[in-house]
Amino acid sequence: MPAKKPTTIAQYVAAAPSAGRPHLKQIYAILKSVAPDAEETIKWNTPFFVEPRFVFAFAAFKAHCAFTPNAATLAHFQKELKAYKTTKNFLQVPYADEVPEDLIRRMAMHSLEVVTARDDDSFW
Repeated sequence: MPAKKPTTIAQYVAAAPSAGRPHLKQIYAILKSVAPDAEETIKWNTPFFVEPRFVFAFAAFKAHCAFTPNAATLAHFQKELKAYKTTKNFLQVPYADEVPEDLIRRMAMHSLEVVTARDDDSFW
């Protein structure tokens, strides 16, 4: 029988690869401090913070974790992100590297500002 899918962020972190749990806990603490009133949920098997629109998310993989702010935030921090592996959707942090706390905090704050300034009701 397959393992039960996590329904909370704590369950998600506990089920993640052991090498990644410290990174996930650190990123979760940063995001929680930036958006303490955001709803924490699991969507598409990934931890999300929503207010009620998407603010940011993070995820665990075999050898890295990912921080996913909104597209406007990734574009805003494009120059600073050149030192990291990114896609159009996320910042990748290998478990062998330290979590760039200051950068993730600033990106999370920017993402929250972008979302709260919007007038539309679109989730993304």
